[in-house]
Amino acid sequence: MRLSLETTERLAVTDVTARVADAVPDDVERGVCTVFVPHTTAGVTINEAEAGLITDVEDALARLVPDADYAHDAVDDNAAAHLRGSLLGPSASVPVSEGSLDLGTWQSVLFVECDGPRTRSLDVRVAPTVGRDDA
Repeated sequence: MRLSLETTERLAVTDVTARVADAVPDDVERGVCTVFVPHTTAGVTINEAEAGLITDVEDALARLVPDADYAHDAVDDNAAAHLRGSLLGPSASVPVSEGSLDLGTWQSVLFVECDGPRTRSLDVRVAPTVGRDDA
């Protein structure tokens, strides 16, 4: 399933857990849900969706990869966004149990915009698993 997301800031973290959870079919007893961001200037991660931590993630990314004079900026002035997206990665996988995301107590699926504002896509795919459950 492809989800659409509107971003309003250059660098921003958005909790997409509920939208991803809604995309998981109820009849999947066990499986893996993969969230993939088909953009080179955005990423996805699993972390706590607490407001202070979200601000900390945004600030840390800005400090780790400051807006500077990068070679790619001559093409479209967004090299920092590409570098931040590379650090985050384009996907995250979450186990599925009984039709629900099997996240830890404080875990959320977070979309990270690095080159906004934009309209973005998130691909959510669920692969059922079969066999013994050794967990």
